[in-house]
Amino acid sequence: MFNSKIAGIGHYVPERVVTNDELSQYMDTSDEWIKERTGIEERRFAEKHEETSSTMGAKAARIAIERAGITPQDVDFIIFATLSADYYFPGGGVLMQRELGITDQEVGALDIRNQCSGFLYGLSVADQFVKTGMYKNVLLVGAEMHSMGLDFSTKGRGVSVIFGDGAGAVVLQPTEDNTQGVLTTKLHSNGTHAEELAMINPGSHGGYHLGKEKFGYPEDPTFKSIFVTQKMIDDDLIYPNMTGQLVFKTAVVKFPEVIKEALDSCGLQSSDIDMLVPHQANLRIAQFVQKRLGLSDDQVFNNIQKYGNTTAASVPIALCEAWESGKVKEGDLVCLAAFGSGFTWGSALIRW
Repeated sequence: MFNSKIAGIGHYVPERVVTNDELSQYMDTSDEWIKERTGIEERRFAEKHEETSSTMGAKAARIAIERAGITPQDVDFIIFATLSADYYFPGGGVLMQRELGITDQEVGALDIRNQCSGFLYGLSVADQFVKTGMYKNVLLVGAEMHSMGLDFSTKGRGVSVIFGDGAGAVVLQPTEDNTQGVLTTKLHSNGTHAEELAMINPGSHGGYHLGKEKFGYPEDPTFKSIFVTQKMIDDDLIYPNMTGQLVFKTAVVKFPEVIKEALDSCGLQSSDIDMLVPHQANLRIAQFVQKRLGLSDDQVFNNIQKYGNTTAASVPIALCEAWESGKVKEGDLVCLAAFGSGFTWGSALIRW
Protein backbone atom coordinates (compact mmCIF):
# COMPACT_ATOMS: atom_id res chain seq x y z
CA MET A 1 0.00 0.00 0.00
CA PHE A 2 1.01 3.58 -0.67
CA ASN A 3 1.00 6.50 1.71
CA SER A 4 -0.99 9.54 0.69
CA LYS A 5 0.65 12.95 0.71
CA ILE A 6 -0.60 16.49 0.25
CA ALA A 7 0.92 17.39 -3.11
CA GLY A 8 -0.76 20.75 -3.48
CA ILE A 9 -2.65 23.17 -1.26
CA GLY A 10 -4.57 26.38 -1.81
CA HIS A 11 -7.10 28.67 -0.21
CA TYR A 12 -9.45 31.48 -1.11
CA VAL A 13 -11.15 34.12 1.02
CA PRO A 14 -13.51 36.83 -0.27
CA GLU A 15 -12.29 40.39 -0.63
CA ARG A 16 -14.87 41.96 1.67
CA VAL A 17 -13.54 42.43 5.22
CA VAL A 18 -16.19 42.73 7.94
CA THR A 19 -14.88 44.13 11.19
CA ASN A 20 -16.37 43.77 14.65
CA ASP A 21 -17.20 47.47 14.59
CA GLU A 22 -19.25 46.97 11.42
CA LEU A 23 -21.28 44.21 13.08
CA SER A 24 -21.98 46.53 16.02
CA GLN A 25 -24.07 48.64 13.62
CA TYR A 26 -26.57 45.79 13.30
CA MET A 27 -26.62 44.31 16.80
CA ASP A 28 -25.80 45.12 20.40
CA THR A 29 -22.16 44.12 20.45
CA SER A 30 -18.70 45.65 20.37
CA ASP A 31 -15.19 44.95 19.20
CA GLU A 32 -14.13 44.39 22.82
CA TRP A 33 -17.05 41.99 23.52
CA ILE A 34 -16.30 39.82 20.48
CA LYS A 35 -12.53 39.73 20.93
CA GLU A 36 -12.79 38.88 24.62
CA ARG A 37 -15.03 35.87 23.98
CA THR A 38 -13.68 34.57 20.67
CA GLY A 39 -10.43 36.30 19.73
CA ILE A 40 -11.98 37.32 16.39
CA GLU A 41 -11.17 40.78 15.04
CA GLU A 42 -12.64 40.50 11.54
CA ARG A 43 -13.98 38.00 9.03
CA ARG A 44 -14.64 37.80 5.28
CA PHE A 45 -18.07 37.80 3.64
CA ALA A 46 -18.62 36.64 0.07
CA GLU A 47 -20.41 38.68 -2.56
CA LYS A 48 -24.09 37.80 -2.52
CA HIS A 49 -25.51 36.54 -5.82
CA GLU A 50 -21.98 36.25 -7.21
CA GLU A 51 -20.14 33.79 -4.97
CA THR A 52 -21.22 30.49 -3.44
CA SER A 53 -19.53 27.70 -1.54
CA SER A 54 -18.86 25.82 -4.78
CA THR A 55 -17.41 28.81 -6.64
CA MET A 56 -15.12 29.67 -3.72
CA GLY A 57 -14.14 26.01 -3.47
CA ALA A 58 -13.23 26.02 -7.15
CA LYS A 59 -10.95 29.04 -6.68
CA ALA A 60 -9.08 27.32 -3.84
CA ALA A 61 -9.00 24.07 -5.84
CA ARG A 62 -7.36 25.68 -8.87
CA ILE A 63 -4.48 26.87 -6.70
CA ALA A 64 -4.03 23.46 -5.06
CA ILE A 65 -4.18 21.71 -8.44
CA GLU A 66 -1.54 23.98 -9.96
CA ARG A 67 0.75 23.55 -6.95
CA ALA A 68 0.36 19.76 -7.24
CA GLY A 69 1.75 19.97 -10.77
CA ILE A 70 -1.38 18.61 -12.43
CA THR A 71 -4.34 19.96 -14.40
CA PRO A 72 -8.01 19.85 -13.41
CA GLN A 73 -8.45 17.07 -15.96
CA ASP A 74 -6.06 14.89 -13.94
CA VAL A 75 -8.35 14.88 -10.89
CA ASP A 76 -9.89 11.43 -10.56
CA PHE A 77 -12.06 11.93 -7.46
CA ILE A 78 -13.63 14.91 -5.66
CA ILE A 79 -14.51 15.23 -1.97
CA PHE A 80 -16.41 18.36 -1.00
CA ALA A 81 -17.07 19.27 2.66
CA THR A 82 -19.52 22.01 3.60
CA LEU A 83 -22.53 22.82 5.78
CA SER A 84 -23.55 25.75 3.55
CA ALA A 85 -24.14 24.06 0.21
CA ASP A 86 -25.37 26.05 -2.78
CA TYR A 87 -28.55 23.96 -2.84
CA TYR A 88 -30.31 21.65 -0.39
CA PHE A 89 -29.54 19.08 -3.10
CA PRO A 90 -27.60 18.21 -5.17
CA GLY A 91 -24.41 18.57 -3.18
CA GLY A 92 -21.66 21.08 -3.88
CA GLY A 93 -19.19 18.51 -5.23
CA VAL A 94 -20.79 18.26 -8.65
CA LEU A 95 -21.33 22.02 -8.80
CA MET A 96 -17.65 22.62 -8.13
CA GLN A 97 -16.79 19.96 -10.72
CA ARG A 98 -18.82 21.93 -13.24
CA GLU A 99 -17.20 25.20 -12.14
CA LEU A 100 -13.76 23.64 -12.73
CA GLY A 101 -14.81 22.56 -16.22
CA ILE A 102 -14.11 18.87 -15.70
CA THR A 103 -17.54 17.32 -16.21
CA ASP A 104 -16.32 15.44 -19.30
CA GLN A 105 -14.19 13.23 -17.04
CA GLU A 106 -17.31 12.19 -15.09
CA VAL A 107 -15.23 11.42 -11.99
CA GLY A 108 -16.97 10.67 -8.72
CA ALA A 109 -17.91 13.50 -6.35
CA LEU A 110 -18.58 12.81 -2.67
CA ASP A 111 -20.21 15.37 -0.36
CA ILE A 112 -19.42 15.37 3.36
CA ARG A 113 -21.67 17.03 5.94
CA ASN A 114 -19.63 16.89 9.12
CA GLN A 115 -19.49 20.64 9.59
CA CYS A 116 -16.39 21.77 11.52
CA SER A 117 -14.73 18.36 11.27
CA GLY A 118 -15.72 17.88 7.63
CA PHE A 119 -12.23 18.43 6.27
CA LEU A 120 -10.75 15.87 8.70
CA TYR A 121 -13.39 13.32 7.73
CA GLY A 122 -12.70 14.06 4.06
CA LEU A 123 -8.97 13.69 4.59
CA SER A 124 -9.47 10.28 6.15
CA VAL A 125 -11.64 9.13 3.23
CA ALA A 126 -9.19 10.49 0.64
CA ASP A 127 -6.30 8.83 2.47
CA GLN A 128 -7.95 5.41 2.18
CA PHE A 129 -8.68 5.84 -1.52
CA VAL A 130 -5.09 6.79 -2.28
CA LYS A 131 -3.51 4.16 -0.02
CA THR A 132 -5.38 1.36 -1.74
CA GLY A 133 -4.37 2.62 -5.18
CA MET A 134 -7.95 3.33 -6.24
CA TYR A 135 -7.26 7.00 -7.07
CA LYS A 136 -4.08 8.96 -7.78
CA ASN A 137 -5.26 12.57 -7.60
CA VAL A 138 -7.98 13.19 -5.02
CA LEU A 139 -9.21 16.78 -4.74
CA LEU A 140 -10.42 17.54 -1.21
CA VAL A 141 -12.14 20.87 -0.58
CA GLY A 142 -13.71 22.54 2.44
CA ALA A 143 -15.80 25.60 1.57
CA GLU A 144 -18.34 27.69 3.44
CA MET A 145 -20.61 30.68 2.84
CA HIS A 146 -22.01 31.27 6.30
CA SER A 147 -22.98 34.89 5.70
CA MET A 148 -26.03 33.89 3.66
CA GLY A 149 -27.75 32.26 6.67
CA LEU A 150 -26.96 34.21 9.83
CA ASP A 151 -29.21 36.28 12.07
CA PHE A 152 -27.63 39.73 12.13
CA SER A 153 -29.63 40.97 15.12
CA THR A 154 -28.92 41.15 18.82
CA LYS A 155 -30.85 37.92 19.27
CA GLY A 156 -28.47 36.09 16.95
CA ARG A 157 -25.19 37.72 17.95
CA GLY A 158 -23.89 34.72 19.92
CA VAL A 159 -23.59 32.83 16.65
CA SER A 160 -23.37 35.48 13.95
CA VAL A 161 -20.26 37.26 15.21
CA ILE A 162 -18.27 34.02 15.00
CA PHE A 163 -18.57 32.88 11.39
CA GLY A 164 -16.98 33.89 8.10
CA ASP A 165 -16.74 32.71 4.50
CA GLY A 166 -13.89 31.04 2.61
CA ALA A 167 -12.49 27.85 1.11
CA GLY A 168 -9.43 25.63 1.34
CA ALA A 169 -8.31 22.76 -0.86
CA VAL A 170 -5.68 20.04 -1.10
CA VAL A 171 -4.70 17.45 -3.68
CA LEU A 172 -3.69 14.08 -2.26
CA GLN A 173 -1.38 11.80 -4.25
CA PRO A 174 0.36 8.48 -3.53
CA THR A 175 3.93 8.24 -2.32
CA GLU A 176 6.07 5.17 -1.83
CA ASP A 177 7.94 6.88 1.01
CA ASN A 178 6.26 5.40 4.09
CA THR A 179 7.82 8.09 6.32
CA GLN A 180 5.99 10.84 4.44
CA GLY A 181 2.36 11.85 4.11
CA VAL A 182 -0.68 11.02 6.22
CA LEU A 183 0.46 8.84 9.13
CA THR A 184 -2.94 8.35 10.78
CA THR A 185 -6.44 9.79 11.10
CA LYS A 186 -8.80 9.38 14.06
CA LEU A 187 -12.53 10.08 13.79
CA HIS A 188 -15.27 10.16 16.43
CA SER A 189 -18.87 11.25 16.97
CA ASN A 190 -21.55 11.39 19.64
CA GLY A 191 -25.05 12.50 18.70
CA THR A 192 -26.37 12.90 22.25
CA HIS A 193 -26.36 16.69 22.06
CA ALA A 194 -26.89 17.06 18.31
CA GLU A 195 -29.41 19.92 18.64
CA GLU A 196 -27.09 22.00 20.84
CA LEU A 197 -25.08 23.06 17.79
CA ALA A 198 -27.36 22.81 14.80
CA MET A 199 -29.44 24.48 12.14
CA ILE A 200 -32.63 22.55 12.84
CA ASN A 201 -34.96 24.27 10.41
CA PRO A 202 -35.89 23.76 7.68
CA GLY A 203 -35.78 19.98 7.79
CA SER A 204 -37.72 16.86 6.92
CA HIS A 205 -39.04 16.70 10.51
CA GLY A 206 -41.30 19.68 9.75
CA GLY A 207 -40.95 20.58 13.43
CA TYR A 208 -43.00 17.54 14.45
CA HIS A 209 -40.79 15.22 16.48
CA LEU A 210 -38.93 18.11 18.12
CA GLY A 211 -42.03 19.83 19.50
CA LYS A 212 -44.95 21.69 17.92
CA GLU A 213 -44.57 24.95 19.82
CA LYS A 214 -40.80 25.28 19.60
CA PHE A 215 -40.22 24.30 16.01
CA GLY A 216 -43.34 25.44 14.22
CA TYR A 217 -45.20 22.24 13.37
CA PRO A 218 -48.93 22.84 12.76
CA GLU A 219 -51.52 21.16 14.95
CA ASP A 220 -53.05 19.07 12.17
CA PRO A 221 -50.87 15.92 11.78
CA THR A 222 -51.97 15.58 8.16
CA PHE A 223 -49.51 18.41 7.44
CA LYS A 224 -46.45 16.59 8.72
CA SER A 225 -44.91 16.65 5.24
CA ILE A 226 -44.43 20.43 5.48
CA PHE A 227 -40.76 21.33 5.07
CA VAL A 228 -40.92 25.01 6.02
CA THR A 229 -43.75 26.48 8.09
CA GLN A 230 -44.76 30.10 8.47
CA LYS A 231 -44.09 29.82 12.22
CA MET A 232 -40.47 28.90 11.52
CA ILE A 233 -40.08 32.12 9.53
CA ASP A 234 -42.11 34.38 11.85
CA ASP A 235 -40.31 33.20 14.99
CA ASP A 236 -36.80 33.31 13.48
CA LEU A 237 -36.40 29.54 13.79
CA ILE A 238 -34.47 29.21 10.52
CA TYR A 239 -31.11 30.27 11.94
CA PRO A 240 -28.29 28.24 13.52
CA ASN A 241 -28.56 27.43 17.20
CA MET A 242 -25.61 27.00 19.58
CA THR A 243 -25.33 26.34 23.29
CA GLY A 244 -21.91 27.92 23.54
CA GLN A 245 -20.94 26.83 27.05
CA LEU A 246 -21.63 23.15 26.37
CA VAL A 247 -19.75 23.28 23.06
CA PHE A 248 -16.76 24.93 24.71
CA LYS A 249 -16.64 22.50 27.63
CA THR A 250 -16.85 19.46 25.34
CA ALA A 251 -14.37 20.79 22.78
CA VAL A 252 -11.59 21.44 25.30
CA VAL A 253 -11.86 17.80 26.40
CA LYS A 254 -12.18 16.13 22.98
CA PHE A 255 -9.46 18.15 21.23
CA PRO A 256 -6.59 16.96 23.48
CA GLU A 257 -8.02 13.43 23.65
CA VAL A 258 -8.13 12.88 19.91
CA ILE A 259 -4.72 14.47 19.38
CA LYS A 260 -3.21 12.21 22.02
CA GLU A 261 -4.93 9.21 20.44
CA ALA A 262 -3.24 9.94 17.11
CA LEU A 263 0.15 10.51 18.73
CA ASP A 264 -0.08 7.31 20.79
CA SER A 265 -0.95 5.24 17.70
CA CYS A 266 2.26 6.44 16.05
CA GLY A 267 4.46 6.16 19.15
CA LEU A 268 4.85 9.95 19.35
CA GLN A 269 4.42 12.65 21.99
CA SER A 270 3.05 16.19 21.87
CA SER A 271 6.61 17.51 22.00
CA ASP A 272 7.19 15.87 18.60
CA ILE A 273 4.61 18.13 16.96
CA ASP A 274 6.20 20.81 14.81
CA MET A 275 2.90 22.47 13.96
CA LEU A 276 -0.62 22.01 15.33
CA VAL A 277 -3.34 23.41 13.08
CA PRO A 278 -6.61 23.28 15.02
CA HIS A 279 -10.04 24.03 13.64
CA GLN A 280 -10.52 27.76 14.10
CA ALA A 281 -13.62 27.64 16.28
CA ASN A 282 -12.63 29.98 19.07
CA LEU A 283 -9.20 31.34 19.96
CA ARG A 284 -9.85 30.58 23.64
CA ILE A 285 -10.37 26.89 22.82
CA ALA A 286 -7.14 26.77 20.81
CA GLN A 287 -5.23 28.46 23.62
CA PHE A 288 -6.63 26.02 26.18
CA VAL A 289 -5.65 23.03 24.04
CA GLN A 290 -2.17 24.48 23.47
CA LYS A 291 -1.64 24.84 27.20
CA ARG A 292 -3.03 21.36 27.88
CA LEU A 293 -0.57 19.81 25.41
CA GLY A 294 2.35 21.92 26.59
CA LEU A 295 2.98 23.48 23.17
CA SER A 296 4.71 26.77 22.51
CA ASP A 297 3.29 29.58 20.39
CA ASP A 298 5.61 28.49 17.58
CA GLN A 299 3.98 25.06 17.54
CA VAL A 300 0.40 26.26 16.98
CA PHE A 301 -1.06 28.19 14.05
CA ASN A 302 -4.17 30.35 14.47
CA ASN A 303 -5.76 32.74 12.01
CA ILE A 304 -9.27 33.01 13.46
CA GLN A 305 -8.45 36.63 14.27
CA LYS A 306 -8.64 37.43 10.53
CA TYR A 307 -11.27 35.02 9.22
CA GLY A 308 -13.51 33.92 12.08
CA ASN A 309 -14.82 30.37 12.08
CA THR A 310 -15.04 29.07 8.51
CA THR A 311 -16.16 25.58 9.64
CA ALA A 312 -15.08 22.92 7.09
CA ALA A 313 -12.78 25.46 5.42
CA SER A 314 -10.93 26.54 8.56
CA VAL A 315 -8.34 23.75 8.78
CA PRO A 316 -7.26 23.85 5.10
CA ILE A 317 -7.18 27.67 5.07
CA ALA A 318 -5.01 27.74 8.19
CA LEU A 319 -2.80 24.89 6.95
CA CYS A 320 -2.29 26.68 3.65
CA GLU A 321 -1.36 29.95 5.33
CA ALA A 322 1.02 28.16 7.69
CA TRP A 323 2.74 26.49 4.73
CA GLU A 324 2.85 29.70 2.66
CA SER A 325 4.45 31.58 5.56
CA GLY A 326 7.18 28.93 5.94
CA LYS A 327 5.90 27.65 9.28
CA VAL A 328 5.29 24.18 7.81
CA LYS A 329 8.39 22.72 6.18
CA GLU A 330 9.39 19.43 4.60
CA GLY A 331 9.86 16.75 7.23
CA ASP A 332 7.72 18.55 9.83
CA LEU A 333 5.19 16.61 11.88
CA VAL A 334 1.88 18.42 11.36
CA CYS A 335 -1.15 17.69 13.52
CA LEU A 336 -4.65 18.67 12.38
CA ALA A 337 -7.62 18.55 14.76
CA ALA A 338 -11.25 19.61 14.72
CA PHE A 339 -14.42 19.49 16.81
CA GLY A 340 -17.89 20.61 15.92
CA SER A 341 -21.57 20.02 15.31
CA GLY A 342 -22.86 16.52 15.70
CA PHE A 343 -20.87 16.34 17.89
CA THR A 344 -18.12 15.09 15.58
CA TRP A 345 -14.38 15.40 16.01
CA GLY A 346 -11.14 14.07 14.62
CA SER A 347 -7.40 14.42 14.19
CA ALA A 348 -4.69 13.63 11.67
CA LEU A 349 -0.91 13.39 11.76
CA ILE A 350 0.99 14.26 8.60
CA ARG A 351 4.72 14.06 7.92
CA TRP A 352 5.11 16.94 5.51
